[in-house]
Amino acid sequence: MKPVTTDKLMADLQAVVEDAEALLRATAGQAGEKVAEARARAEESVRAAKERIGKVQEGLLERTREIADNADSYVRENPWRAAGIAAAAGLVLGLLMSRR
Repeated sequence: MKPVTTDKLMADLQAVVEDAEALLRATAGQAGEKVAEARARAEESVRAAKERIGKVQEGLLERTREIADNADSYVRENPWRAAGIAAAAGLVLGLLMSRR
């Protein structure tokens, strides 16, 4: 079983929201009190899910910016060490790719 990434979870949640919106549009002409109640609950759930998606995306974007800023600061403060790390990572990747 593949590990689930945050990007995959966000994409799946976005797909569910889009499917729910399509279902709500398709049932817009349906009449009846129970249908209206179900539609209202579904619309509220979709709205709340969209809001949560937005907050999660904002949090991920902020965290990504923090990580990038930290990496930038580290490289500026330790240029030779950063170059050594990059060279070592390149060597390891080269060795791994040459095995295939």
